[in-house]
Amino acid sequence: MDARFAQLPKSLQEHSRTTRLGEDVPALIAHPQLGESSPAPVPAVLWMHGRTVDKELDPGRYLRWIRADMGAVALDLPGHGERYDKSFQGPEQTLEVIRQGVAEIDGVVESVRGLGLFDMDRLLIGGMSAGGMIALRRLCDPHPFIGACVEGTTGNLRDLYHPPADMPGRPWPVEHSADEIAPADPMQHLETFQPIPMLALHNEGDEMIPIAGQRRFLDALRAHYRDRQADPGLIRLETFRDTGAPGEHAGFGRHANDAKSAQLDFIRGVTGVH
Repeated sequence: MDARFAQLPKSLQEHSRTTRLGEDVPALIAHPQLGESSPAPVPAVLWMHGRTVDKELDPGRYLRWIRADMGAVALDLPGHGERYDKSFQGPEQTLEVIRQGVAEIDGVVESVRGLGLFDMDRLLIGGMSAGGMIALRRLCDPHPFIGACVEGTTGNLRDLYHPPADMPGRPWPVEHSADEIAPADPMQHLETFQPIPMLALHNEGDEMIPIAGQRRFLDALRAHYRDRQADPGLIRLETFRDTGAPGEHAGFGRHANDAKSAQLDFIRGVTGVH
């Protein structure tokens, strides 16, 4: 048994397992009836963690989902977790993590379909920080997801790396040219973004990914929804202040329960699970 899996709460271990999906992507599968003879397909969230951690992070999130009769498919990012590569831990490789992560999702989804555990008509995608960037960029191309939930992330990489004078915050601590950023930047690929319900959670004082850039992305996305005759109200941003989380980025600190409850309520609303 992998040491990370062994550290999960027993109540989660009983309803989950690790496996490989797609092109050998390490995954944690959680299902409320896993281990029973004929588990019924349930809605699920394809979830991706942030940089420098792994898919076993925050088991309470997955427990909430399975207790609400939903499933989780949590992935290790490229160079993380079971496929740890030291060179992928620094901010220099964020664009490559996004590129590889986006390219892996279709194969992962096909593998998930083959498991027969999840309702593929009620599949969401989401992630935190770098994982959220992967989710938002993947949503710019045709996809099977009915909703998205992201936190502490941005779909506006251009302003993250090169913030304009009127946007508070510091530039990302790595230099990349505009041409290097563009392929991974959701903001520059909105023309094919399919309008779906989306919940974005963010800390007002996030020191790693300033909220101003994400607000600009969400405003642009709402305009795109209107152009597509879709309700811009499908996009929700909920923010928190003074959470006490490290750098106001790594989680939601004293507001963690509020954030996770908001996310669970959103997923329930999208999937129709009550």
